[in-house]
Amino acid sequence: MRILVISQYFYPENFRINDLVFSLQKRGYDIDVLTGKPNYPKGEYYEGYSWKGPKEEKINNINVFRSNLLLRKSGGAIHLFLNYISFLFFGMYRILSINKNYDKIFIYAPSPITVGFLGFFAAKKFMCKSYLWVHDLWPESVKVAGGINNRLILYLIDLMTRLIYSLNDIILVQSPYFEKYLIKQGVNKEKIIYYPYYAEDFYKPVKKKLKILKNFPKGFNILFAGNLGVAQSLKTLVSAIDIIRERNINIIFLGDGRYKGILKKYISEFKLEEKFYFLGSYPPEIMPEFFSCADALYISLKKANIFSYTIPGKLQSYLACGKPILGSLDGIGKKIIIDSNSGLCSNAEDHIKLSNNIIELSEMSKAKRNLLSKNAIKYFRANFEKEMLMKQLIQIFS
Repeated sequence: MRILVISQYFYPENFRINDLVFSLQKRGYDIDVLTGKPNYPKGEYYEGYSWKGPKEEKINNINVFRSNLLLRKSGGAIHLFLNYISFLFFGMYRILSINKNYDKIFIYAPSPITVGFLGFFAAKKFMCKSYLWVHDLWPESVKVAGGINNRLILYLIDLMTRLIYSLNDIILVQSPYFEKYLIKQGVNKEKIIYYPYYAEDFYKPVKKKLKILKNFPKGFNILFAGNLGVAQSLKTLVSAIDIIRERNINIIFLGDGRYKGILKKYISEFKLEEKFYFLGSYPPEIMPEFFSCADALYISLKKANIFSYTIPGKLQSYLACGKPILGSLDGIGKKIIIDSNSGLCSNAEDHIKLSNNIIELSEMSKAKRNLLSKNAIKYFRANFEKEMLMKQLIQIFS
């Protein structure tokens, strides 16, 4: 089976579509990728890339077709709009230049959903089915995360999104809660399939390493890994720690993001600098080594309908590594933590309940915390294990 994967982001950019593509190729599928010139997250070309090229390259024996696009720069609204739209138009031109045949078109669609137009365009050219893997709900995410409240703009985005869904043959969704939202947008229930992220093979329990452990302060250490953004509502965590500042409890941040500077200022206003440690960004493959040195792993999202529908990508990674999970979120994410009995979870933005959960987890016996860890791994293997989900995807294609 020959598959064209369309994604605005691909290696060397760090997205989970990378592992899925490489895994399909290892299973004997003939995979090509159409993607943009790498510039996420900093908004500038990666070394070795420019407007002039490369237009095509081989990565792990996979043909990668590179389309031009306008750089996202600082990530402001205008730059993002131009970044998304330019990939759409240059991507169509790039599709026309591909002289091959394909059996399936697989479209990876975090933001922007506009990549779905490319999937439809490619499916028509190559006369095959398109499979759109949806990870973000437009226009809701544009409203909540993008801060756009203009009714006309949101109405037009809604019309565009409905059109994209109608044009593609199969809609895969990363959360079962997406289904109801898509049906309200006029999507036929029969074309919707729940297909979540898996966690890559390197996410697993590992032994503590002294070189990592020495970066951690003494006390009960709660680790947050990933994007430091507005959507993560990290002020909730700061407010919770302020309530229990007398306790020997620390927060470790791994990652970066546009919100980092604001977050540091907020921490400073509470005079809590000695409680928060920013260790920087590291490759995903090293994350389990940091996770093993933490006492608990933290996950949070803002209070908004769209975030209650979403399974945060890091949740699968946390479960796979078998550490107690501390959550501050609503909806499906909270349900998974509770159903798996892998940790404690408060409602989104409830800093008082979060502070109580932190105390409870920190005072919990080692035996009870070990049980939470075992429960996490058990739930992961039953619901998000890679081999199981790869087989499911192949079955969907078949």
